[in-house]
Amino acid sequence: MPVVAKNVAGNLTEMQGHPLADRMRPQSIGEFFGQVHLMGSEKPLRSAIETDRLHSMIFWGPPGSGKTTLARLIARYADAEFISLSAVLCGVKDVREAVARTQGFMATQGRRTVLFIDEVHRFNKAQQDAFLPYIEDGTFIFIGATTENPSFELNNALLSRARVYVLKALASDAIRAIIDHALQDEQRGLGRRAINFPAALRDELAVAADGDARRALNFLEIISDLAPHENSDASAPQLVTEALINEILSGGVRRFDKGGEAFYDQISALHKSVRGSSPDAALYWFARMIDGGCDPLYIARRVVRMASEDIGNADPRALQIALNAWDVQERLGSPEGELAIAQAIAYLASAAKSNAVYMAYKAAMGEAREQGSLEVPIHLRNSPTKLMKELGYGRAYRYAHDEPEGYAAGENYFPDEMGERHYYHPVERGLERKIKQKLDYFAALDQKVRGER
Repeated sequence: MPVVAKNVAGNLTEMQGHPLADRMRPQSIGEFFGQVHLMGSEKPLRSAIETDRLHSMIFWGPPGSGKTTLARLIARYADAEFISLSAVLCGVKDVREAVARTQGFMATQGRRTVLFIDEVHRFNKAQQDAFLPYIEDGTFIFIGATTENPSFELNNALLSRARVYVLKALASDAIRAIIDHALQDEQRGLGRRAINFPAALRDELAVAADGDARRALNFLEIISDLAPHENSDASAPQLVTEALINEILSGGVRRFDKGGEAFYDQISALHKSVRGSSPDAALYWFARMIDGGCDPLYIARRVVRMASEDIGNADPRALQIALNAWDVQERLGSPEGELAIAQAIAYLASAAKSNAVYMAYKAAMGEAREQGSLEVPIHLRNSPTKLMKELGYGRAYRYAHDEPEGYAAGENYFPDEMGERHYYHPVERGLERKIKQKLDYFAALDQKVRGER
């Protein structure tokens, strides 16, 4: 059934039992954080809202970026009825009921209606077509929300009648502002509580939300429910600690050590013997584990890890040999499969060593988590549709195969906010010696081109 809201802000008393994320939906443009490209001063969407020049629109953006919130704000500023449908749960019958309600509001109250369709991409072609005549005759202001690319998921007929607004994942400073606002708001938020929440931990929470305001507020609500009082006095302020933040953000998952400490000490000894280029010691620890009843497939999986972590591109054959040993163990079982694993272990221990890929991956993963969901630069995006071309996707991309030496010297492939990064540093051993020479040559070309600009 459609959700109908005459007062989209909701009665504050009635909202007390609602989740914090729902209670804290902005009631004015001043309370809306982020999406400055759309809602900043004199930006197109904000101007349309403030001057009441509304039109049908599609909001395309990731979860928690403010799509539903903006739709509700639009209805509030337009003094319009707000009808919300979820394409996950509704069909054409529900659309017709919503149209009837809309026509009733206009006939009896003379008020416009904002019809909001969440997950609009879930509607099929026939369901999307059902909106078209009512959009054209102005029966309602249509707002669709989608996390999927409208070019692929929505009909051209619908796209031609609605303007697409692209929402971005919220930056961590916008998330931090939302957190602070919720902590200070005494009506809808947590302002009536005394919560000692250090600024550094609020920053950590903002980063962990990864651009999703709803996720941040859900975390904040859980934290506020679990944070202990600073002392035994129930009226004392609640204290948010690093331990509590880590517990909430990790989901409280704990590992259970099934094998016991000695078991993991032995696999550690095997791994370090391979890393230390001691095939004899590596084979000894392998034999110890097999003799102790360890599952050979467990060791095979760990050997594959060793091939990538400690050898990498210094000898790419190591990974294939490790995978072959795993395959033999699965096909033949014991004892033939164990001999193949022993062969792989001896080869890995004797091979040239490099952890350059491992370290590069860790560095890249760390920065990916720290930076959040930065957008792919426009010139690196694919542009198979008209809308995407109009948005500038793929513009100024340099096709490496058409460049001298098959390399686009000076090009940047990182998000614009990051600039150039260097995670992978090949060592002077094995095949990586040649890889290093090639990358150093390309780096010199980059420096030359950038110096000429």
